[in-house]
Amino acid sequence: MAMRVGAPRRARIGVLLAALGASAAAVAAAVLAPLQAGAAVDLPDKTPEELIAFVHASDIDALSGTIEQTSELGLPDLGALLGSTPDRDRGSEAGAPADLEDLIDLATGTHTANVFLDGESARLQVLDRLAERNVYVDGAAREAWFVDSETQTATHVTVTGESGDPKHEAGVTTPEDVVDDAFAKLDETTEVSVGTDALVAGREVYELVLTPRTDDTLVGEVRFAIDGENGVPLAASITARGAEAPAFRVAFTDVDFSAPDPSVFEFVPGAGITVAEEEIALPLDRPDGVDHGDHAEPVVHGEGWSAVVELPPGEHGGQASAEASAALQAATTPVEGGRVLQTSLVTIMFTDDGRVLAGAVPAEHLVEVAQAGR
Repeated sequence: MAMRVGAPRRARIGVLLAALGASAAAVAAAVLAPLQAGAAVDLPDKTPEELIAFVHASDIDALSGTIEQTSELGLPDLGALLGSTPDRDRGSEAGAPADLEDLIDLATGTHTANVFLDGESARLQVLDRLAERNVYVDGAAREAWFVDSETQTATHVTVTGESGDPKHEAGVTTPEDVVDDAFAKLDETTEVSVGTDALVAGREVYELVLTPRTDDTLVGEVRFAIDGENGVPLAASITARGAEAPAFRVAFTDVDFSAPDPSVFEFVPGAGITVAEEEIALPLDRPDGVDHGDHAEPVVHGEGWSAVVELPPGEHGGQASAEASAALQAATTPVEGGRVLQTSLVTIMFTDDGRVLAGAVPAEHLVEVAQAGR
């Protein structure tokens, strides 16, 4: 099945961030990577429009490779938020909620993942220091496995309904999703240019550069490395306004465009693995006013570079311990209506009424959105 822009293309290249923490995936979808400096590369010239069309026309649907992602947000020390013991249980009462732990881990660490793709089969193997997490996706069977070797747990997700892409609905985020999201911002608020040809994972690449024209964002520029032979995005980077080095980096360090061995996509729970079953019913999009049960839907305010995501009270993990709450208090600064955690690229606001708002925007913009949403 060929890759192309839009839903049919999703979850093909680099199932990239799904196992790095579902709550952080939306923020991390924009993370990115520098090109190899000093590489003597001279690809045939393309205009920005031609390069975008080149990505749209890419027809690669199989590869294997290794991805490295590094986050350098300039965060304060948030270790106390995760509890005091190195072998803390994820989401236990003694430590932070699992969502918060995943977000902090993603925003402060370096991650390596192996990626395997072949048509509607995909696997992401995230290599932690002492364990690994795997996502197995079978688009034909409309199912996925999320496996954590540290906790010895496996969640089996099945997709029902007739609309949507099962791999995408199972929570898989891809570099193509990043490109699609970036291309959706290509209006009068964005300057598009072609940068310097270079090498990524030993392959010659074009560089596509997006620069926001609006001041109402922390994003300075976004760069994509596009394979010069087949149009596949191999790397990307996002740099904060006024900074020289990227705040987030993600890139293939090696890549092979031949089909992986089918055995890498197989998973059978072994003895000692605790299995949970979940079902996703499509379509997920519901009209306003529909009862969503115990979980309210996140609200997106605005669009493009200045979009803000709001989580209603009670939708962002459990209650942190007193120690974690004190650490969060120390790491944030007071603003009207709450407190904010400021990084070079992302601002998070914790409102006095229990909401959490986040976006690649200045703190004052979050305060305005929070006040308007009361």
